[in-house]
Amino acid sequence: MPIALIADAHLGGPGGGAGPLVAQLRTLPAEGADHLVLMGDLFQAWIGDHRFETPEIAAVVPALRDLRRQGVRIDYVEGNRDFFLTRSPYVDAFDAVVLETAFTVGGTRYLAVHGDGLNDRDWQYRFWRRLSKSRPVELAVRRIPERLAHRMVHSTEERLSQTNWKHKRELPERAIRAYAERRLAEGHDVLLLGHFHEPRVLQVKGGEVRLLDAWFRSRHVEWLR
Repeated sequence: MPIALIADAHLGGPGGGAGPLVAQLRTLPAEGADHLVLMGDLFQAWIGDHRFETPEIAAVVPALRDLRRQGVRIDYVEGNRDFFLTRSPYVDAFDAVVLETAFTVGGTRYLAVHGDGLNDRDWQYRFWRRLSKSRPVELAVRRIPERLAHRMVHSTEERLSQTNWKHKRELPERAIRAYAERRLAEGHDVLLLGHFHEPRVLQVKGGEVRLLDAWFRSRHVEWLR
């Protein structure tokens, strides 16, 4: 069966409102999908707490739950703008919330990863990413007053963006290739990456890397058949 992929919708940000994506989600069963992989950063920021729920989150999550009721498996590959989803009121919208997922389509073995943490030269970003998603920060966000929590989340996200900026000016192809060769050697044929918002295919030792276009740019669901 074909697998549907959606990467980097950034709803509430450059992806705009939820309406177009919700309409696409509703058509997936009729198009033959029994598996949907969300490649992270579905919203401009997604905090796993109702206090941070946006209109976009309120519109998309019921659509995802409805897909699951229709038998569609949904895997969420956590992105850099996703926080504390595994212990959130939204977790029932997914079969799994993971850092990566592997599956086979038509005999091809795929590994799907968001991709923001693969550049080991960007140590400052990797440090702040780990800190912002840590259990102590999660506990603080859930317990402190809402206004202060919003300020903390905004500050952390801003810091993440700033520390990663110099590595966004150009695609870190060397780091992607090194990471891909290592991961493909584990028994995969194709590495799927989101995050970079730029569709590209790279041939590497052991297989292939496919960088998925961001939904907020293409407005298209991608398919593996």
